[in-house]
Amino acid sequence: MTPITEVEGRRIALSNLEKVLYPATGTTKGELLHYCASVADPLLAHLRGRPVSFLRFPDGPDGQRFFTKNPPPGTPSWVNTAKVPRSDDKAARQVVVADLATLMWAANLVVEFHTPQWRAQAPAEADRLVLDLDPGAPASVVECCAVALWLRERLAADGLRAYAKTSGSKGLHLLAALDPTPSERVSAYAKVLAREAEAALPDLVTHKMAKALRPGKVFVDFSQNSAAKTTATPYTVRARERPSVSAPVSWAEVEACGAPDDLMFLIGDIRPRLERDGDLLAPLMAPGGAGRLP
Repeated sequence: MTPITEVEGRRIALSNLEKVLYPATGTTKGELLHYCASVADPLLAHLRGRPVSFLRFPDGPDGQRFFTKNPPPGTPSWVNTAKVPRSDDKAARQVVVADLATLMWAANLVVEFHTPQWRAQAPAEADRLVLDLDPGAPASVVECCAVALWLRERLAADGLRAYAKTSGSKGLHLLAALDPTPSERVSAYAKVLAREAEAALPDLVTHKMAKALRPGKVFVDFSQNSAAKTTATPYTVRARERPSVSAPVSWAEVEACGAPDDLMFLIGDIRPRLERDGDLLAPLMAPGGAGRLP
């Protein structure tokens, strides 16, 4: 029998709570849902107002995965959706996770949350810049940290304050708050930064996606600033071997990183970090904290 839980007045059926989703750690679906509830405040803050894409992995990271931007079949009528533009010029709708009830409904589907750099009320007007630092083996997050420190100073030279989070996989994401700026312009600026990083650190960085160029280097992926692209939302759990999280990190942690495990955080690590540090990415949403592109 599927238990029914009431969340903020909404009745939600939570299924298969004892199901092991991550065999490597024995982590169950119930533990995944508990994690989402325990980090709801900061997770909702980063989801709120943005159309959400879901990477669903209902049978765990070793099972089938599918990426969806459309509201999943059976989406309750009380779940907010927003009209969003699509490349085929047709308007579509996507879920907007506005409250705890919607968060728990979505978490029950077993998802990674992915969001664009713009809000639903202003499509393609970015309020965040993102640089995805993706290491090619044998490079790791350690090399990503070296590149991140260079990019932090380069962004600062243009008056932009960068913040970091792990991707939840092998890399690092850099984020900066922006006054609303057309996504096209942000993408062009981010591409310039990636090229400059490659010129300054030629043995460490590539700005091109070609796999042949990437072994031992960090690919500075600027493309996620495109209006059509999304990035793993802060605090989302990833469909990896272990229940790793896209976790905000301090610059002190970036500077001190000497091994990949130094910046690998699982669901059990996040609540203590929040209690100690708060949301390290909260300044991205603070009034007056946004910068302008040069």
